[in-house]
Amino acid sequence: MKPCPVCRPIHYTYFATKTRNSIGHIFSRSVPFLNEMASQSEVIDRLRATFRSGVTFPEQFRMTQLQNLLSLVEENEQLIQDALHKDLHKPKFESVLSEIQITLNDLYFAMENLRTWMQPEYNIGKNLATRMDDCFIRREPLGVVLIIGAWNYPLHLILLPLVAAIAAGNCAILKPSEICQATEQLLAELIPKYLSQDCYAVLCGGAEDTKSLLKNKFDHIFYTGSQVVARSILLAAAPHLTPVTLELGGKSPCFIYGHIDIQKAAKRLCWSKFFNTGQSCVAPDYVLCTAQTRDALLPALRETLRTFYGPDPGASLDIGRIVTPRHWRRLMDMLEKSKGKVVIGGESREEDRYIAPTVLVDVQESDALMQEEIFGPILPILTIESLEEGIDYINRQEKPLALYVFSDETSVVTTVLNNTSSGGFCGNDGIVHMALPGLPFGGVGASGMGSYHGRWGFETFSHRRGCMNRSWLLERVNVLRYPPYSDYNLGWLRWATTFKKNSWGGCSVM
Repeated sequence: MKPCPVCRPIHYTYFATKTRNSIGHIFSRSVPFLNEMASQSEVIDRLRATFRSGVTFPEQFRMTQLQNLLSLVEENEQLIQDALHKDLHKPKFESVLSEIQITLNDLYFAMENLRTWMQPEYNIGKNLATRMDDCFIRREPLGVVLIIGAWNYPLHLILLPLVAAIAAGNCAILKPSEICQATEQLLAELIPKYLSQDCYAVLCGGAEDTKSLLKNKFDHIFYTGSQVVARSILLAAAPHLTPVTLELGGKSPCFIYGHIDIQKAAKRLCWSKFFNTGQSCVAPDYVLCTAQTRDALLPALRETLRTFYGPDPGASLDIGRIVTPRHWRRLMDMLEKSKGKVVIGGESREEDRYIAPTVLVDVQESDALMQEEIFGPILPILTIESLEEGIDYINRQEKPLALYVFSDETSVVTTVLNNTSSGGFCGNDGIVHMALPGLPFGGVGASGMGSYHGRWGFETFSHRRGCMNRSWLLERVNVLRYPPYSDYNLGWLRWATTFKKNSWGGCSVM
């Protein structure tokens, strides 16, 4: 790793000064939110002064920081895996796929396309009055941004927004989730080691510390988490008129309808639902299908789960754990209150926060499991009688972060796509759409606002500045706007400024 040319020692977060061979020492000490040497406002002021100096603007600086972030992930892959296993009991396979590789792919994509993204956009529609003018759009960094991560994917939900913020030329303060303490502490140690400490800071702490942090003025707030906290984020942003991106969640349906290869569907459904122990904002929250499809699906689900995790999933190394005792109790409470019938799983152990992959049938819309996002390894199956009924059910709910349709019939997939709204959509699979950097990832309505990944994250953290450099030519057109006004001049000016095709023998885009 090349040292960052603008890095220098600072005191507002603990960080490593040399390469470590074991993660144990990191977990044995706590990372303070801020120590006595620097307050929140001092950190923000430091970063704001750096931003105003223009150091983050050049392409080379941005590329260097992205390369250093790439080195951070590549050189510390084992430490990252250890932290994720300590926090969530994540299997190596899931850690690499959903935390490490997705971050690397976004970095590769940003580094490959950064120069193109930074170029002014000249494909601007002009009229006769502006034909000789230089009109373009510049993407400019916003300033000092705040990124608040979530606990379910504690690495990539911090680093992917950071990739976008760096690419767009911003300074950033990172607030990892305090729930996953091992990953939080690892980020607090590694970020200052690899990235410019004048431009990027990690602030650790709990809910009260975050509330205090939100009293400060930022140029953008990027939050991933619950709808309840999102409302508090909006309230905190309002006094400063700070723009926000909210990556939330919701009850993402999996609609299985029509002719379908039930074995393949069961495998893809089980993998996407129980990946990360169901603790994914885009996991299928419930299944909608006909009674006939349900009866064919249940044996396939049993067989698939046995193949995936063996006869005792609790002994499998390939299934994680619920993040905290509080989250475990919440899920068990929902399960106990449900009027549905458990047909697969249902076993649990409080001592290690284990809940078996669980499937319920005879679940009604009013059931306890259907009142909020489940966020765990519990899958209710609701039955409908027609395609139209299923679409109507989906549209009665809040708009979900993702919507999945399983069907061999293209017309079914297309019909659902055309008659529903969701943050993202995937036909015949689950959650994989979020791994493609070329697709925007974000919610709509109650599932969030704004998007990121790839170019979309760059746009989120950029201001699109409309620019016009006027020519001194064609002054005979310009004089039409000057007083004294007349209907004659107004008529000619309307003709010169219109975008109606062929009105002056040209086209709307020059």
